[in-house]
Amino acid sequence: MTQRFAAAPWSLSIKAASTLAVAVLAAIWLSVTRYRIPGAAAGALIAVLPPAIVAGALLFIVTGYELDGRTLVVRRLFWSTRVALDGLDRAWHDPGAMARSIRIFGNGGLFAITGLFRSSRLGNYRAFVTNPANAVVLRAGGRAFVVSPALPHAFLARVKASFPAVEIGSPAALA
Repeated sequence: MTQRFAAAPWSLSIKAASTLAVAVLAAIWLSVTRYRIPGAAAGALIAVLPPAIVAGALLFIVTGYELDGRTLVVRRLFWSTRVALDGLDRAWHDPGAMARSIRIFGNGGLFAITGLFRSSRLGNYRAFVTNPANAVVLRAGGRAFVVSPALPHAFLARVKASFPAVEIGSPAALA
C-alpha cells in the first residue's frame, strides 16, 4: 500500500536563498537584455543562462514523498525519483542531520536542497530536503538518505509499518 507524505514547507533559509538567487539572476538577465554585451555569442549565452538556471532548479523541487513497498518515491514537479530501500536498518528524525555538511554535487538551496552531500556524522548521503528542521535520515545498506516530510513522526511510523525490522531512533554514535 502506497502512502503519500507532503514535503515540509520551505525553511526560511530556502525561501531567502531562492528569493535572492532569483533576484540576482533576474537582474543579470535584465541588464544583459537591456544593454547589449559586445560579442553576439557571449551576450546570447549570458542572456539564456539565468532563466535556464531558474528553470533547471524548478524541475528539482521536492513536492512530497511516497513509501511504495520497499521503495521511497521522491515526488518532483514533473517526475519522481525512486530510491530502493533494500537493507533499510534504521530511520530517525534529526533536525541537525545536515549541519556541517559539504555539498559534493547538487543544489544547496534554490527551491530545495537536493543532491549528494557529505558530513562526518552521516558520511556520503543523498538529500531531498525542503526544510532541514524536519529532516528524517534513512540508513539502508551503508547508504544514507535525508528527506523532510511535513510530518516526520507520521513518516517514521509508516517506515516502521513497511519495514518491521527497522530500528527507529538515532544510533548511539550520533546521539
